[in-house]
Amino acid sequence: MSDVGGIAADRLKSFVERIERLEEEKRGLQEDIKEVYSEAKGTGFDTKIIREIIRLRKMDKADLQEKEAIMALYKEALGMAE
Repeated sequence: MSDVGGIAADRLKSFVERIERLEEEKRGLQEDIKEVYSEAKGTGFDTKIIREIIRLRKMDKADLQEKEAIMALYKEALGMAE
């Protein structure tokens, strides 16, 4: 392993190349996700709602319950309660 200015150049190059490969894979996955959203939209689904549902499903259950409780409180305060 060669050192340049106290940096292990081979190791650094390895990290950079791995990150570049992962970034390329990420771009491919993002394109696949975009296509799925397009397909969902084409069949009549609201993609904004789908995105929101996906975001909510990622949340911890306790955090989601807290968010929903605060949202209900705010809606009530604004006269928007169901």
